[in-house]
Amino acid sequence: MKRNTVKLEDAVGKVLSHDVTKITRLGKFKGTLFKKGHVVRWRDLKELRKIGREHLYTLEVEAGELHEEEGARRLALAISGPNVKILKPNEGSAVILARKNGILKIDVNRLERINQIDGLGVATQHTNRYVRSGERIAVAKIFPLVIEEEKVERASEICRSGGPIVNLIPLRRNRVGLIITGNEVYHGIIKDEFAPVMRKKIKKLGSTIERVVYAPDNTERIVNEILKMKQESMDLIIATGGMAVDPDDVTLRSALKAKASVEKYGAPVQPGFMFMISYLDNTPLLGIPACAMYYDTTILDLVLPRILAEERLTRRDIIKLGHGGLCLKCEECSYPICPFGRG
Repeated sequence: MKRNTVKLEDAVGKVLSHDVTKITRLGKFKGTLFKKGHVVRWRDLKELRKIGREHLYTLEVEAGELHEEEGARRLALAISGPNVKILKPNEGSAVILARKNGILKIDVNRLERINQIDGLGVATQHTNRYVRSGERIAVAKIFPLVIEEEKVERASEICRSGGPIVNLIPLRRNRVGLIITGNEVYHGIIKDEFAPVMRKKIKKLGSTIERVVYAPDNTERIVNEILKMKQESMDLIIATGGMAVDPDDVTLRSALKAKASVEKYGAPVQPGFMFMISYLDNTPLLGIPACAMYYDTTILDLVLPRILAEERLTRRDIIKLGHGGLCLKCEECSYPICPFGRG
């Protein structure tokens, strides 16, 4: 990289090595006209002449080097998987947006390897987070005005060897079956408040509840409803209530009797301690505790988007939610812009 003093006409296409300041009479304006790193264009010459410029200090990008904008563009392309949009770099930063609603997946280990390369930086949102179309999910940054091409190539090789480190898994439209359990609701002693809450959450994520059934605290009845929904090819079956240790709460027993494989009963998340996740072959069967009816944000908000993106959650996935799994129950809920679920 060389620093040169050049005539205005010879500066076109070259990189400014300094900020160009503009000051107007009577203090109407004082500020930066062109920033350090700006690539001079023909249309810039008119503005530069207006402030009396005849020469500029420029940087000459040599073989084996990249201007910060080109470096940021290449870095963003290297780290990004499908379903994302890369904006035009500005001041050495390339912003990456989500093209669809989905689950953001970040390979944290390889992200750290890239950020160990001097002169490069990649900042992302947390992995496993549900993001919306158009949301900013990552930024690729080149720190100096000019970067060695070899450094960007090292980052690209890290991505080639294991795939992109920023991926977005779109949510699919799922058919959901909902089983409301409990004698008190089944016999009309109290009004069901679970179904409206669940319909709202499922609809917000682009899926639909195809059928709602009510079952008493009777294992055989609940098993029959589970198997019926499985035969109807529901993509997801949710049973609400009946998750405590009370002898009348039989949802877990019903899941086991229906031959579901229980990954985890009890989750290190509050609200949501008594959550259950199981599978009937490839069909997820969730047991949702009563907290999901009373609180705006619970374990359901952490796992439901991932399930609707067809991710098969394991016992370990649920255990890992413990770090960051304590909801602070703020007066005004700001989820997902809060620590909940961000282990």
